[in-house]
Amino acid sequence: MHVILGDLGVVLAVAASLVGMIVLLVGIRQRSEEILRLGARFTWVVLGGSVFAFAILERALFANDFSVAYVASHGSTTTPGLLKFATAWGALEGSILLWGVILGIYLVVVTVKFQSRLSDPLVSWALVTMFGVCVFFFGLMAGPADPFQRVAEPPLQGGGLNPLLADNLLMAFHPPMLYAGYVGFTVPFAFAIAALVTGRVGEGWLIETRRWSLVAWGFLTLGIVLGAWWAYDITGWGGYWGWDPVENASLLPWLTGTAYIHSVMVQERRGMLRVWNISLLCATFALTILGTFITRSGVIASVHAFSVSSIGPMLLGFFAFIVALTVGLIGWRGERLRSPGQIDSPISREGSFLANNLLFAVFAFVVLLGTVFPLIVEAFNGNRIAVGTPYFERMTMPIGMLLLFLMAVAPVLPWRKAGTELLRHRLQWPAWMGVGALVLSVLVGARGFFPLVAFGLAGFAAGAALRQVFLATRRNGLRGLVGRTNGGMIVHLGVILIAVAFAASNSYVRQAEFALVEGDVISFADHELRFIGLEDEVRTDKSITRAVIEVDGDQLNPSINRFPNGGQTEKPSTRSSFTENVQLSLVKLADSRSDTTVVKVTVQPLITWFWTGGGLMVLGTALSAFPTRWSRRPTDPVSAAAVSAEA
Repeated sequence: MHVILGDLGVVLAVAASLVGMIVLLVGIRQRSEEILRLGARFTWVVLGGSVFAFAILERALFANDFSVAYVASHGSTTTPGLLKFATAWGALEGSILLWGVILGIYLVVVTVKFQSRLSDPLVSWALVTMFGVCVFFFGLMAGPADPFQRVAEPPLQGGGLNPLLADNLLMAFHPPMLYAGYVGFTVPFAFAIAALVTGRVGEGWLIETRRWSLVAWGFLTLGIVLGAWWAYDITGWGGYWGWDPVENASLLPWLTGTAYIHSVMVQERRGMLRVWNISLLCATFALTILGTFITRSGVIASVHAFSVSSIGPMLLGFFAFIVALTVGLIGWRGERLRSPGQIDSPISREGSFLANNLLFAVFAFVVLLGTVFPLIVEAFNGNRIAVGTPYFERMTMPIGMLLLFLMAVAPVLPWRKAGTELLRHRLQWPAWMGVGALVLSVLVGARGFFPLVAFGLAGFAAGAALRQVFLATRRNGLRGLVGRTNGGMIVHLGVILIAVAFAASNSYVRQAEFALVEGDVISFADHELRFIGLEDEVRTDKSITRAVIEVDGDQLNPSINRFPNGGQTEKPSTRSSFTENVQLSLVKLADSRSDTTVVKVTVQPLITWFWTGGGLMVLGTALSAFPTRWSRRPTDPVSAAAVSAEA
């Protein structure tokens, strides 16, 4: 029954997507508002079909219906409730279904938001584009990524989740947040395509997309931060970012999306960068599809990636179609995309944003090259190679330093042109904060060229952001923090904290392994560790062997967890503070051949500020999403004229 009902929901969604797209195209051709409204109603059918299919999959998981292949492979009677719910997106087919549900939600929200403007070609073409994306993803579910395949002879027990997924509750939160970011970029992409199709490529379409872009970017940011936290909590080597291809797949659209969020302000103010902004939006959406290909095609070996599947060529083909469509439409509208404004001086707000964009583009290219180059080599000669962490850190570190510098300078620059006296006045306090941060770093024992430069630039950038926040709150109280500009400064402060945490935790990490027997006491990195012993615990979902270790009097319990499906994970234990983290993980347990237990000890400074910075970024994004009277009104004559002409 679950198989039939689930397939019914998927078929309903794909049929509604296709019919809705066709009806809207007919309505556009005949300029019939009645037909357009009829087509828009199919968005509810798409959402209904996807939610129904998802609910059926959840019911099959909780009912332990092993006649459903997905449940037989990834479900289990021993999986706890929250993780059993999250099993729905713990493997390929279920993750595509979650993608479809989120896409359906965005589709309906866009329809409700613009229901009074369905006769506007910009809105109707945007809905056509979103329906087209729905056809592709629900078509995958109706074909090779069907989550409701039947098992001829159901097993008595399911295979259960991958142990790395079953050992952390972030499994329930990280993927949905990441997908909400990925899928969210469908909306601004759809409006960008609609602008190109209708020829309305001025500044008017930006009003419809900027907040959608910000929301999608915020979800993607939260998803990446939660993923880093998850990695730190399960790997046991003190790492939270390893430049894994799947990690890079989420970083790429984040980089291009960040570039767009900055450069769109230039187009709104000055009517510039039209081709660049449309290209950035389309590239961001295309990179979400490329990331989906990397994650779900099975072409890479990664702890994050799903198993080999047949949908890889389809995803790659869809990616190529998006790129070709975008390039073709931009070429077609080349004349209309000419910008009426130009940069008056490189020492200006728009000049700094352009430099910022170029750096983000180079950053994205470096990451993309390091991620796909092994795939290209393997495709041509069959040899498997790997691009490791040294390449990424060596290539991206200088870019990161330059971005920190621009974060300090850009907020104080005026539009059009900046005078020397004005710059000296506005940069005085940020510069002193940078010097102060550098001196403080040296006094507390920081050494090394790159870390010290990072700390100094972080202080410089923090001074510029705090100056802007101070001025805004002095004028308007806490209400001054609401809006894109000042909310953006909160985001900048979050980025600065992450940069400081990244530089400190990577540069000054101390790590060692110790072979211990009960009662041993050791000293490492100014900490005293006492090994009390081992203890065992048996649960329905796993068996646990944990060590009892006192660190400066506080008890930590790193463990090795074994699951019914034969999988095993090493679960670290961490003592966190604002100055440093001490993390313990088990490397080897005492057994009949040896009475020693090998423990890895990792001490990292300031790593807690990484998560604090991520929280600030999410808070700043939420504040930026609120409208203000200043952000809704173009203040530059060129931009105002462009919007007026388009209207």
